[in-house]
Amino acid sequence: MKRRTWLAVGSVVLGGSVVTTVAVATTSDTSDEQTRSERMRPVAAYTETFQGGDPGKRSVPRKDTRPFSMLGVSWEDPEAELDGTAQIRTRSAQSGQWTRWQDLDLDIRPPETDEGKDSGVRGASEPLWVGESDGVEARVLAEGGESAELPGGLRLVMIDPGVLGEDIGNGWRKVGDMNGGGNSQEPSRQPTTEPAPEPSQGEPSTEPSASAPATEEPEPSQEPSRQPTTEAPTGEPSPEPSTDPTGEPSTEPTGEPTGEPTGEPSAEPTGEPSPEPSTDPAPTGEPTGEPTPEPSTEPTGEPSTDPGTEPTGEPSTTAPAPSPSETQRPRIVSRAQWGADESLVEDPPSYMSRVDAVFVHHTAGTNSYTCTQSASIIRGILTYHVKTNGWNDVGYNFFVDKCGTIFEGRAGGVDKAVRGAHTYGFNGNSAGVSLLGNYEDGGRPTQAALDAIARISGWKLGLYGADPAGKVTLTAAADTGVWKNGERATLYRISGHRDGYATLCPGANLYSQLPAIRTKAAASS
Repeated sequence: MKRRTWLAVGSVVLGGSVVTTVAVATTSDTSDEQTRSERMRPVAAYTETFQGGDPGKRSVPRKDTRPFSMLGVSWEDPEAELDGTAQIRTRSAQSGQWTRWQDLDLDIRPPETDEGKDSGVRGASEPLWVGESDGVEARVLAEGGESAELPGGLRLVMIDPGVLGEDIGNGWRKVGDMNGGGNSQEPSRQPTTEPAPEPSQGEPSTEPSASAPATEEPEPSQEPSRQPTTEAPTGEPSPEPSTDPTGEPSTEPTGEPTGEPTGEPSAEPTGEPSPEPSTDPAPTGEPTGEPTPEPSTEPTGEPSTDPGTEPTGEPSTTAPAPSPSETQRPRIVSRAQWGADESLVEDPPSYMSRVDAVFVHHTAGTNSYTCTQSASIIRGILTYHVKTNGWNDVGYNFFVDKCGTIFEGRAGGVDKAVRGAHTYGFNGNSAGVSLLGNYEDGGRPTQAALDAIARISGWKLGLYGADPAGKVTLTAAADTGVWKNGERATLYRISGHRDGYATLCPGANLYSQLPAIRTKAAASS
């Protein structure tokens, strides 16, 4: 206060414009520091207990809450399945409007390794990103109605991803210019290889799509009409609405340089040209006309019956050195840059001998997120996987957002064979890449996202001399609903989650693009 008062007096006595400018700048700097401090808050998780006397029906009555942006449902026994439906509705912290009921995905399983057998592991739904909210209502109903029985210890879990230094001014997006041309702007159209269908209308309020929740009030989506004040500093230009790839309004600011005359994000962060992806839209994910190499006889799943392909006993905590392939490494946002809370991770990472396959996932959340929210979403998933599921770290090895930015997932080194928790029964000798969003219920991946998945998958497999367009034989380490424990499964080296486990993941519209992803990954590796 003394310094600010002295400068103000000086400007009056001297009357010089230079002194006045300094006085204003110094006061603004001090004010900015105070504002930044006030607006920063740590990641937080808190719960509500479900109520009700019926064994097959539980609810959380509509109530006011502390701020949160992600939520899910968990239960005590990780081996128990919630055979029924879990639905939530939330109130926007900005508009005060309530969404309609949204279904939570329930097809997540704990890792088949010792990590999934820890005493703190719980069963849980997939987390759902709902945007900044301050009210919630939830209900869970067992299949067969109130006469059926739900798992015990039901909780509603809400995650506040916090506001960290990286979020102020979207600084993490500027680190390394992740797309090689300032393409942090939202894509303005859907650049997929097949036309997007018209969005469905008149969806019943009790069975909405989780990817595009409608509201009871006349608003375009559950997301606020502009970036929440906790996500960008005051004084930034107001965001102009644009159309994102899902047909939902985007809140991405347009003040960032695009670097592209078309407004579409560049797919290659390295600036090197890459071949066009295949336009084969085969709905089964099987490529037509694509050469199929002979399957490897080397079982790379777990447990393995052949020596030398999988470590014996407990997973190693020492990373084996991969083949050098750093020249093609894509730009990756590190855990430090997206704000991972490393205090959540108690145990060191486990390492495998190599990576022989990549499983592609989607996070099954909303598609109406903005790319400046990507780091917040990933922080939320990390917190949910550790605090709610009871895992040691986030399950996926990598994340990709719809702007084509690649994020480091599970800790241990992006160039190491880190064992993840992403594909039940096939976590051994594989990596998991998850695209933010839902691509089963109408959402379609952008070309930037498809290219990024191809880049990271091709590079990761290339570290171990594996052909991204080829096949490999893995050994199932658990009964997955698709494969029996110990069964040898011949799969594409770049496969969808559903190829290994009974799930809709990564969604039909992303799964159908896997042939093109394999082709591009092979060309760039």
